[in-house]
Amino acid sequence: MTIDVRPATVYEDVRAVIGPKSPTASVCFCLGYRLGAKRNNELRGPARGEYVAGLCRADPPPGVLAYDGDTPVGWAAVAPRAETSYARSRTIPHVDDLPVWSLWCVRVRPGHRRQGISHALIAGAVDFARSHGAPAVEAYPLDNGDARVDLTMAYPGLRRNFERAGFTHAADTTSVLAGHPRIVMRLST
Repeated sequence: MTIDVRPATVYEDVRAVIGPKSPTASVCFCLGYRLGAKRNNELRGPARGEYVAGLCRADPPPGVLAYDGDTPVGWAAVAPRAETSYARSRTIPHVDDLPVWSLWCVRVRPGHRRQGISHALIAGAVDFARSHGAPAVEAYPLDNGDARVDLTMAYPGLRRNFERAGFTHAADTTSVLAGHPRIVMRLST
């Protein structure tokens, strides 16, 4: 299998990986960290999909997709930290004033897991950020050691996957997700 990672410019492909099964549902669509809480809560049902469709038409698009042939099999959200809620986070500190990009969600579709797709997504997100002038990319993965993680809560990624991609521990946080601490990891581009 050859995985190709591309900018997320095709809304239908983004929807296939991170969209709700019902277009009227008001679930994540990977907007929780992209928008402030008020705006995120205001976007209900189809308006969420319409917002994401607009992001896919923007420059830069909202992240990257992994493809197996023509089938979208994974997603990674990556954007300038200044454009995310991480810019104002009380639980995830800023290491310095560098205008880093944040990589906060890595999702692989069921049936395609354990095939290296998350690794390809992380590398593809770094390349994407680099191509848009990012001096560094930060991620906020779970520091779970050898403990198992519920896959629905593993979206920020796992420390070991980011270490494999060359990221290093940059700071501890006070953020905890699914019972696991999150850390700041960084890779200079």
